Amino acid sequence: MQIGFDNGLYIQKQTENILARIERFSGKLYLEFGGKLFDDYHAARVLPGFHADGKIRLLQELRSKTEIIFTVNAGDIEKTKIRADLGISYDMEVLRLIDDISALGIGVNSVVITQYTGQPAAQGFAAKLESRGVRHYIHRPIAGYPAATEYICSDEGYGANPYIETTKPLVVVTAPGPGSGKLATCLSQVYHEYKRGVMAGYAKFETFPIWNLPLKHPVNLAYEAATADLADVNMIDPFHLEAYGETTVNYNRDVEAFPIVQTILARITGNKDFYRSPTDMGVNMAGYAIFDDEVVRRAACQEVLRRYYKAACDYKQGKGSAASLHKIENILQQLHISPADRAVAGPALERLRETGRPAAAIQLPDGRVVTGKASDLMSASSATVLNSIKALAGIQDITLIRPEVLQPILRLKIDMLGSRSSVLKVDDVLAGLAVSAATEPSAASALAALPLLRDCEMHSTQMLHTGDEGTLRKLGLRLTMEPVFPGKDLFFCVR
Repeated sequence: MQIGFDNGLYIQKQTENILARIERFSGKLYLEFGGKLFDDYHAARVLPGFHADGKIRLLQELRSKTEIIFTVNAGDIEKTKIRADLGISYDMEVLRLIDDISALGIGVNSVVITQYTGQPAAQGFAAKLESRGVRHYIHRPIAGYPAATEYICSDEGYGANPYIETTKPLVVVTAPGPGSGKLATCLSQVYHEYKRGVMAGYAKFETFPIWNLPLKHPVNLAYEAATADLADVNMIDPFHLEAYGETTVNYNRDVEAFPIVQTILARITGNKDFYRSPTDMGVNMAGYAIFDDEVVRRAACQEVLRRYYKAACDYKQGKGSAASLHKIENILQQLHISPADRAVAGPALERLRETGRPAAAIQLPDGRVVTGKASDLMSASSATVLNSIKALAGIQDITLIRPEVLQPILRLKIDMLGSRSSVLKVDDVLAGLAVSAATEPSAASALAALPLLRDCEMHSTQMLHTGDEGTLRKLGLRLTMEPVFPGKDLFFCVR
């Protein structure tokens, strides 16, 4: 597994750039923080060498200068909007992030509930924050936002929002997902700071698209694939090109919003050249940490393929749109790649053709591809995981788990837990392996090899139920699936 990204250099340059931006604005910066603070696996996949928790580690380095404000849209709370990768609602994600960030010694200032119009669920969330001693504020919609800039930049507009008292030079404004009101909260605070004589600044931290990579670089196209459901489009920043004669990359929403943001900042600060382009607003230095462009290109192409399979499965289940799938298909054409370029897809499908049974394949760190098929006892995923860790541990022709260990697990599933399936899923099999490891050296060796599956590629010839899929993702496997239902049960369609 090759790397092409220097995470240490990235942290160094990113820290220097943020500190320089703080100094530019008289020691007070509101930083709109996009993307994920924790577990940024997209960045880790397309930039091999990037640490998935790199951004939160960056803030931990700056913790003496940093405090965090969370924003969450009241409408999203009311609709119980879910963060898809974790399966929890946005309001619960805010609480989870507060716990995790506080444990790292980074100060959490408060939570802002935005776009509040009396939603009962948002009221309940505010009461929950109050009972737990979390400082929180309410922002209501501003009439004419965002076009009525004169009204917005007045005491009836931003001035009607409560002022959030902060004490650190760097105030990071982040959220559990898009549309949470990060930008409006930042600009509201800048308005209040200027009213108090503090010449505070605003900047934006978004990892993607990477502004100093070519427009059609695979890393930037992988970002388009990842946001296909949002209809984001990368584009040349026309404002930066006009102002500096330099070609840089941004995305449509930032470019479209920039004239309004520029006007608002000019009204608040009196400085028409506060920023001259959307690229100027950013502080991202990721492009400077790429040291092997070819490795990064290959990784990004694989990410586009993973996004293609995800979109195909979502569409098959009625959870995604045809437009999103077609957009990613178009990106595949731009990159001149196809599903055949996914190294684990071909072997899995070949095993399916040979046996007539659902199958799966895993590519090990040394490049070997191991397959497995479904049986009357265990799922294809279970068999493939077992075969893979046996290969990693150098175990041959040995049964890792005795039947007398697996049979009680199967009886528990069917007789006590009411499962209709007599097939052992991945977590069932791993539990049996853990029990066997207490007395069987070969099982212990195989279990010890399990962490080596992290970041390995895996492909299934059918869509998996949430149990197997969730366990495989917890193991760190980069899973793709053919858009094929595993059976005739209708319940799978709506899961």
